[in-house]
Amino acid sequence: MAVEAERAESPWGAEDSLEELASLASTAGAEVVGRAIQRLEYASPQAYFGKGRVQEVARECAALDVSLVIVDDELSPAQQRHLEEALERRVLDRTAIILDIFAQHAHTREGQLQVELAQYEYQLPRLIGKGAALSRLGGGSRGAAGGTGGAIGARGPGETRLEIDRRRVRARIAALRRELEEVRAQRTQQRRLRSSGDLPVIAVVGYTNAGKSTLFNALTSSNVLAEDKLFATLDPTTRHLTLPSHQEILLTDTVGFIQKLPTTLIAAFRATLEEVSEADILLEVVDITHVNAVEQSETVNKVLGELEAGDKPRVTALNKIDLLENPGEIDTSLFPNAVPVSALTRDGFVELREMISRVASATMETIRVMIPYERGDLVEIFHRRGRVRIERHDEDGTHIMGYLPPHLRSMFQPFNTQTAGESLATSQRD
Repeated sequence: MAVEAERAESPWGAEDSLEELASLASTAGAEVVGRAIQRLEYASPQAYFGKGRVQEVARECAALDVSLVIVDDELSPAQQRHLEEALERRVLDRTAIILDIFAQHAHTREGQLQVELAQYEYQLPRLIGKGAALSRLGGGSRGAAGGTGGAIGARGPGETRLEIDRRRVRARIAALRRELEEVRAQRTQQRRLRSSGDLPVIAVVGYTNAGKSTLFNALTSSNVLAEDKLFATLDPTTRHLTLPSHQEILLTDTVGFIQKLPTTLIAAFRATLEEVSEADILLEVVDITHVNAVEQSETVNKVLGELEAGDKPRVTALNKIDLLENPGEIDTSLFPNAVPVSALTRDGFVELREMISRVASATMETIRVMIPYERGDLVEIFHRRGRVRIERHDEDGTHIMGYLPPHLRSMFQPFNTQTAGESLATSQRD
């Protein structure tokens, strides 16, 4: 059973949020048989819902023979405990469901480490001791007959089972963080090697299930897992892409975002999300057919802001136009550098590639060079790493006017023929 407390500050309607929670529950393997909503100004610190609503939910659970209740928020340990006692059923929150889905879809060692870390950090404050588990281990109390034999070598206050569990979890968290730091260092090295090739990096971002992986596959002829499920892809994948201007770039598919994304996940997936932070350009994929397309994009922007990546140059692919009756009526003004496309039929791909090319060019510097024929390698680099506007061959060599990433300027500076103050007008860029 899925339940929600709607509060005034939420930009999403309670019904829409519950619908998404139902999709999460279905992806996790649960069958949703009932829903409940209570509109509150503030969630109850004790049991999330008001006392009367909790009693109503308990009766509904009994009538529907429900074994699990899922709450559309992150519950505090106290709220979860009180709800389970009142409902006499297992209670999970939105974060637990997302963690379960992540655990199902993490296939690489890195992904599994990140999910395990997030799970332990989520579980640590929720560890509770009940009954015999709280009994002291090896306590130094005397027996009824005054004997002390049973306490030899075990005097002192002892430890509760709860304390031992917490210590073990903390130790595992520390070990996982060390492993992930090694992964992070490896990723940093991989990015450094990629940057040494001077290829711009474009990160594909978007709300989960917006069609990011399908678009990524279609653009790069790859076979990244793409399913009609939330969080079908967790592990980032990078592929080459050649633009219409013959410029080469690297395209990286990343994990999808979602509203109420748990902070533990953002922290645990830091190594993966750095792919977004370190990218030169963002390609945001929006499911334009979704009733909450604008709200989903706002959620993506919020997460990007938390990653300090919100101000990066961006192209927006308004995806799934093949499902619309009138694709020509799409209002592209709501999104930056928007292009309507269908990742399934590849409609709009020519325009999308052109838009990516224009935005990539806008991040470059203009330059005019004359490259001797014996340095044909530089002509090749200019074509692959930059964008050629005009190219002419004469007896001196190859004359090129175009755009280059700033870090490549020094390589071509000895052949620069551009006079002081001269530049190619931005308005002339293709």
